[in-house]
Amino acid sequence: MVDKQILKEVLSVALANGGDFADIFVENKQVTGIGMEAGRIERVNSGLDVGAGIRVISGEATAYAYTNDISKEGLMEAAKIASHAAKAGQKDVNIDLTSVKPLVNFEIKKRPEDVKTEEKVSVVKAAEKAARAVDSQKIKQVIAGYGDLVQRVIIANSNGAYVEDERIRTRMVVNAVASDGETIQTGYEAVGSLCGFELFERFNPEEVARQAAGRAVSMLTAKPAPAGKMPVVMAGEAGGTMVHEACGHGLEADLTQRELSVYAGKKGQQVASELITVVDDATLEDKYGSYRFDDEGVPSHKVTMIENGVLTDYLYDHLTATREGRESNGHGRRESYQHKPIPRMGNTMIAPGKMDPEKIIRETKNGLLVKKMGGGQVNTTTGDFVFDVAEGYLIKDGEIGSMVRGATLTGNGPEVLKIVDMVGSDLGFTIGTCGKDGQGVPVSDAQPTMHIPEIVVGGTAHGDDHTKILRRFDEVYGRIKRI
Repeated sequence: MVDKQILKEVLSVALANGGDFADIFVENKQVTGIGMEAGRIERVNSGLDVGAGIRVISGEATAYAYTNDISKEGLMEAAKIASHAAKAGQKDVNIDLTSVKPLVNFEIKKRPEDVKTEEKVSVVKAAEKAARAVDSQKIKQVIAGYGDLVQRVIIANSNGAYVEDERIRTRMVVNAVASDGETIQTGYEAVGSLCGFELFERFNPEEVARQAAGRAVSMLTAKPAPAGKMPVVMAGEAGGTMVHEACGHGLEADLTQRELSVYAGKKGQQVASELITVVDDATLEDKYGSYRFDDEGVPSHKVTMIENGVLTDYLYDHLTATREGRESNGHGRRESYQHKPIPRMGNTMIAPGKMDPEKIIRETKNGLLVKKMGGGQVNTTTGDFVFDVAEGYLIKDGEIGSMVRGATLTGNGPEVLKIVDMVGSDLGFTIGTCGKDGQGVPVSDAQPTMHIPEIVVGGTAHGDDHTKILRRFDEVYGRIKRI
């Protein structure tokens, strides 16, 4: 996209007024989105976005300029604008761009651009049809969406690093609304990966749709959830929403350095049960949050943040790592060339334990089994959270009982992790787009089956709140439209 010699010249101009560090992120992104609603294809979109972002860091000051003109003249103009952030006087720079090699490679078997639009549309139609077939009377609405992305980037910086990379991601989401005339419930499923169209060799789109629709229909007859403090078993298949929200964000170095995290200043301290190990591993094959390089050109690798309950590390980008006199651990990510990089998660998970997941349920006399998490809110400064339970069951005498609806989980992330007393040997993943500082990036999160001896469960009062259900549906629809 841009010649190396031009990149060297642009970086030199960016540092012409001084500065400690400069980098450039050049992006060529091709996206496809297909959406189906009310039984018909509503949109088939394809777009190309090309541009570059140039950053100059001088002490604690950062200037960021971006442009969709990646000609030499356009890049030079953006570099001049960014260079004004430097506090030091003009200096000479000599930048020798040396290619950086990834520590891991990912194989793409079926590139999205090699797949006809008709075939992509057929996947969406098949999913929509399968969802409606679950119960033609009770399923009132189905929204199915498909998206793929082919992103080519060049990253170069004043330390002499040069990276060329390509990221290909494919995703499908299905949301179903069911009603029996009195009650409205929704079901949502999403699958995606750092891969091409071969995603549908691993995930049958019709089965994904049936899961979403089946959950919505089942929730119509579910009992209102009880309220109060009780034991909770988080099934592995529930995914890692809790670890991502209630723990992961608090381990991002920009929040800890600004003391906006409950984990700030606690390296080396016991912050969770000895059974809990939390890692972020962007090198995992076939995961939605994986990458060869982060968006600053640092090769991805596994980072252990909490080991056997002890806080060992945070997630760093270049700026936060420099503040502590260390190297970035590969977690500087950005939504596009229009955004500067910040510390972000990739694939965040609680590591599996050694216990049989079924035994964990058998050893829980009474409580709540959470099989699917919904949305929620977290205060990273305190660790307090509230999460919706999208699919939950009562546990009675060590056996799975009736399905319940309207349940919420309320607690404090660090406190909950401290009391976990059983961790299963399984591991279940979910995918999503993580939002922070106005940016969204693809992530995965995971956890094994876990037993929490006591947590506040809310329910019954708003279990059938139609406004709440429809608002949730609108939020999901918004995500599908942006896919």
